[in-house]
Amino acid sequence: MKNLLYFLKNYKKESILAPLFKMLEAFFELFVPLVVASIIDKGIVSGDREHVVKMCLVMFLLAAIGLTCSITAQYFAAKAAVGAASEMRSTLFSHIQSLGYQEFDTIGTSSLITRMTSDINQVQNGINLVLRLFLRSPFIVFGAMIMAFTIDVKAALIFLFVIILLSIVIFGVMFLTRPMYKKVQAALDQILNTTRENLSGVRIIRAFHQEKEEYKKFAEQNDHLTALQKFAGKISGLTNPLTFVIINLGILVLIHTGAIRVSLGTLSQGQVVALYNYMSQILVELIKLANLIISVTRAMACFGRIQDTLSICPEMKEGGEEIKLADGQKGLSVEFRDVSFTYAGSREPSIEHISFRVMPGQTVGIIGGTGSGKTTLVHLISRFYDAQQGQILINGKNIREYTYDTLREHIAVVPQKARLFAGTIRDNLLMGLSGVSEDRLKQALAVAQAEEFVMKKEGGMDAFVSQEGKNFSGGQQQRLTLARALVRQSSILILDDSASALDYATEAKLRQSLKNMNNHPTMFLVSQRASMIRNADFILVLDDGKIAGMGTHKELLYSCEIYREIFETQYKKEEA
Repeated sequence: MKNLLYFLKNYKKESILAPLFKMLEAFFELFVPLVVASIIDKGIVSGDREHVVKMCLVMFLLAAIGLTCSITAQYFAAKAAVGAASEMRSTLFSHIQSLGYQEFDTIGTSSLITRMTSDINQVQNGINLVLRLFLRSPFIVFGAMIMAFTIDVKAALIFLFVIILLSIVIFGVMFLTRPMYKKVQAALDQILNTTRENLSGVRIIRAFHQEKEEYKKFAEQNDHLTALQKFAGKISGLTNPLTFVIINLGILVLIHTGAIRVSLGTLSQGQVVALYNYMSQILVELIKLANLIISVTRAMACFGRIQDTLSICPEMKEGGEEIKLADGQKGLSVEFRDVSFTYAGSREPSIEHISFRVMPGQTVGIIGGTGSGKTTLVHLISRFYDAQQGQILINGKNIREYTYDTLREHIAVVPQKARLFAGTIRDNLLMGLSGVSEDRLKQALAVAQAEEFVMKKEGGMDAFVSQEGKNFSGGQQQRLTLARALVRQSSILILDDSASALDYATEAKLRQSLKNMNNHPTMFLVSQRASMIRNADFILVLDDGKIAGMGTHKELLYSCEIYREIFETQYKKEEA
């Protein structure tokens, strides 16, 4: 609860005024049965029309004041709930941005999306209802009971007994349903994950004719979610009928007792009607309170999941040093010292005992079979993950000593999977950069072999890019992603198999243009093609996470059997 109040700290006034106005509404509502009793006993029975009219005007006044208080309370409650949800969403998003790849791998993207959307919406609804009803409903219930005691003590004991029974029902349901709603949200995570995978991989699913299998998988998960929701709903659904039964039985007992006491002359007809009205008020408010408890139970389960995410501390700790380049220095040195790394949940290391040194401005080729650890190695340079063993040094200093900003500023990465964002080509090239000249953008496009098709587009660099760049071919997406990295003119450039969709002619032009760049960054070329890396200053050959060979193209042809096999499968032996 303390953590939830943190998000309401900027809405203290609204959080106080909303329940306060609801209490005022409830306070005036409690006088209505007394007014009705007065109309019956002093007006109708006595035939005093003036008193009836006067009391009716009082009732209208009470209704008008109550309506005004209710609208005001609704406004403040909505403002506080929406504001707190906004703060929560911003905090959660900011925290997610601080998490490393390791945490993303553990939690799962689909689960994070559910917590950012569905869970926060449930919490927002819960806050809104709490501010409106959490004080009002108990106030009406206990207020009606106290007012009943002022009318007749013996009849009011029925109220006390009914309230105790209802409390047992409501809190029992809350106790039973809270863990169920956590399971419901977890099942929703699975549904979202399956949906996300299907939407992003729809082409693959259709290519392998797996529509029926995926539908069956989705249907099973959907049935599981439905079963959980039904089970939780059945238990929650018991609240209203049980509440109605208890209240109506209480009303029957009250009317029976009231009739006897009226006949004995200890109660008036108006007082019995007032007691009945108070019992009806309790009925309405307890139904509201029961629904509130269900909503709050669901909201607290969702908030628990949000808290679980916020309580995750990134394993990687940011350093405080800045990378400083010497005068005229363009590239940075990179050194691996006995580096080993294992992914979370994996028993075997992805790379182990990797050691090499790259001088500023050198180009390193990295090649190996699928799963040999190529991408893992370059991810460690950018510090997307931290190695469990060994050290990685940039410019002679451990990368753990640098701030994230200085690392990202000096390292440009072209990922294995091209990723474009909805907007324009210019927006994608700049990615937050400001003050970049048109010539610099065109130069990056030219080096990436993207200038020709970009300029043919209507609008040129201001041409529209759809979500994930679906209106561009795979090769065009890769070249635009490469151009985006080149615009930054970073000291280290990492190309993670970023030319796999290019034909050999375009790849040859790309190799030449990268070689002739003016800023000469330290370059890491990860590729499955020997042609892409054969002219590198030296080549790392990885096999099952270990270095199987290191040297120039010609040296490796004679000294490394794995490299020679890769090369010979792509080229004729005589080309060697």
